[in-house]
Amino acid sequence: MDPRVLGEKYDKIAQWWNDRHINSSYGVEQFEKAVSYASEGGTALDVGCGAGGRFVRILQSKGYKITGLDVSEEMVRLARVNHPKENFIHQDICSWETSKKFNFIVAWDSIFHLPFDMHKPVVTKLCQLLDDDGVLIYTFGDGTGGGTSEWRGDNFYHSTIGIIENVQILMDNGLSLMHLELDQYPETHVYAVAKKRLR
Repeated sequence: MDPRVLGEKYDKIAQWWNDRHINSSYGVEQFEKAVSYASEGGTALDVGCGAGGRFVRILQSKGYKITGLDVSEEMVRLARVNHPKENFIHQDICSWETSKKFNFIVAWDSIFHLPFDMHKPVVTKLCQLLDDDGVLIYTFGDGTGGGTSEWRGDNFYHSTIGIIENVQILMDNGLSLMHLELDQYPETHVYAVAKKRLR
């Protein structure tokens, strides 16, 4: 899905998303598991940050300085209101470039919106944006392929390259898999936690 179109779809539901997730416990247990593998403090990148909320607060409590990225301009506006001390950018991870490295990266329920052929380059990019000993947590679907589904009165594209391909990308980029789980079984929702090996 074109990132501009996707951003506009999320603009329409941004306030609903903010109200529902700002204090949600969804994904917190999994996120805290990932944080337990990381050193305290440093820099963090939140890909598909939405309006911020629970994950940003956890990272702040651990001493991280956070950069958030989202294709929805309205989500980014809300994130800046919710967390004025952090840096939120209206950008698409597929085209966004930076020379910075991060100690912690999260992409929770975001990259499943990527075009199918962009999964490998984007996951590779996330691996390369990690500093040595950095931790990555992200979610994807168990399976391969793409399609659309209706949600909040609109159609959203989703795709996945599956578990084997994702694990191979992590290994090819010098990361060790720390945890892999279908955490919402029988849903096909997978989360992975990986750590970049010291060179």
